[in-house]
Amino acid sequence: MDAWQLESWESYRDVVRLGRKTRLPEPRRVVLWSIFERVRAGLSSRNMITLSAMFTKLAATFDKTSEVLETSDVSTRRPPFDLVVVDESQDISVAHLRFFAALGGHRPDALFFAGDLGQRIFQQPFSWLALGVDIRGRSRTLRVNYRTSHQIRMQADRLLGPEVSDADGNREERGHTVSVFNGPAPDIRVLSSQEEETARVAEWILERAKEGVAPHEFGVFVRSAAELDRASAAAKQAGVPFKILDENVETAGGHVCISTMHLAKGLEFRAVVVMACDDEVIPLQERIETVGDDADLQEVYDTERHLLYVACTRARDHLLVTSVAPASEFLDDLRM
Repeated sequence: MDAWQLESWESYRDVVRLGRKTRLPEPRRVVLWSIFERVRAGLSSRNMITLSAMFTKLAATFDKTSEVLETSDVSTRRPPFDLVVVDESQDISVAHLRFFAALGGHRPDALFFAGDLGQRIFQQPFSWLALGVDIRGRSRTLRVNYRTSHQIRMQADRLLGPEVSDADGNREERGHTVSVFNGPAPDIRVLSSQEEETARVAEWILERAKEGVAPHEFGVFVRSAAELDRASAAAKQAGVPFKILDENVETAGGHVCISTMHLAKGLEFRAVVVMACDDEVIPLQERIETVGDDADLQEVYDTERHLLYVACTRARDHLLVTSVAPASEFLDDLRM
């Protein structure tokens, strides 16, 4: 409701959920709408809006500006930007895309999007075409990987399959990609206990340190905050200084970086450890238990796979993936 900024019962009742096979019964939707209305009223009484509402209002403002430009002297009225470049576009929301479309003024070639469908971890899929942004026939897949070794990239790609697609039918083939350098094969370990995992990770960090990897060139990632203690224990046993990253994602020189997988986006390290890839940790059992529709369940599995993919591909030269038995089912694919 917030993403699409639905303002009436009728619009909520009739909205199409992409991929959903089972619609909620109307009586349940009526109850949910009453809750939404109370939340909206509460926000309004506090003179507050959500981020989606803010970007939607901005989009409406720029749309009005575009209308003025079409009926006035364009030499005196210009859009705020001639060109807009959007990185990590696989994670933008409905409201974000409305805003960018308005910012581009619906002018040809005003918008440039760069992204990787395999790294979509934040947003559910929606149709860009329905919001006025048509990239069909105008997109291309980059084939040269400059950041990750051939061995790590090849193994991580097994998590995603040969092709990923979006809601408008645009397909991204993941084959035929080449990395510009080689490195050692990733090390995938399933241990019998957390203590054994801690010891193995600590040993691996010390081995890489002896090879010249500096502390700040290590990244250690876990699925969620509940597993951060396991990562910290390994760093302590290795005797290396470490920093747990928060939402500001500020790394520190001379320190191993520890964070959740969601904060790994955009980071890069020579050596990466992805820990605690246990059954019911990834995919996260709590997410699975909240799903009531097969399509939504598939979306959960897809984004959880993407999370692990993102974590693994933060590594440039060295990658260690560990779990305590029973391991996540995703590791079977990673080791194929």
